[in-house]
Parts: sequence; structure tokens; C-alpha cells
Amino acid sequence: QVQLVESGGGLVQAGGSLRLSCVASGSIWNIYSMGWYRQAPGKQRELVATITSGGTTSYAEPVKGRFTVSIHTATKMVYLQMNTLKPEDTAVYYCNADLNTRLRRGDYWGQGTQVTVSS
Repeated sequence: QVQLVESGGGLVQAGGSLRLSCVASGSIWNIYSMGWYRQAPGKQRELVATITSGGTTSYAEPVKGRFTVSIHTATKMVYLQMNTLKPEDTAVYYCNADLNTRLRRGDYWGQGTQVTVSS
């Protein structure tokens, strides 16, 4: 059983910063990549940032230059440093991991953490 648990969401004023954390636990053999997605009310879930176990990153255009994703594979954690936050960044942020267990390789998701940016 694999679990992803996010933390660090909250309410912040525009221009502020937040740092999200996510830890993966369970019978994990190998992590290929981890990342963050978000879903705003009435919108589809969208990619925010991903990072491979080797450190290769990918960012959505709206967050480039403001958000930084990092990974610590030894502790199975991924982080999202969010700076210069805007009201349009308000969403539920979900942690994602592409990993292997003994039985299969697949995508796993956390339960989400709310980020609210006030203007």
C-alpha cells in the first residue's frame, strides 16, 4: 500500500510564499518521478511541476520563475517552493508519484492540500 501525504498549504496574501511538502510511504521499490498538480474550482486538474529522480524538472508556463520543485529520494519527499503567489494560484494542490511497488508501476496521488491566495 502506497500513500502520499501533502502538507504546507494555507492562506497567504498575494506576493507571499508557501512551501508544500509531500512524503511517499509504503512498499516502494523505486521512484521515477514526483510532482505537483493543482485543481481550481470549476477547472480541470493541471500540471504545475514535475521532477525526476535524477533531478530533471518541468514547469507549467504560469509558474515558471516563481515556483521551484525539488526532490529528496532517500526520504521519498518532494517539495514545491512557491514565491510571488498570485490569486490565480488558488487551488487544491495534489502530489503525484510515478513509482514501482513489488506488484506494479503506476501513478499515485495524495489527498490534496488547499492553497488560497488573497488579493
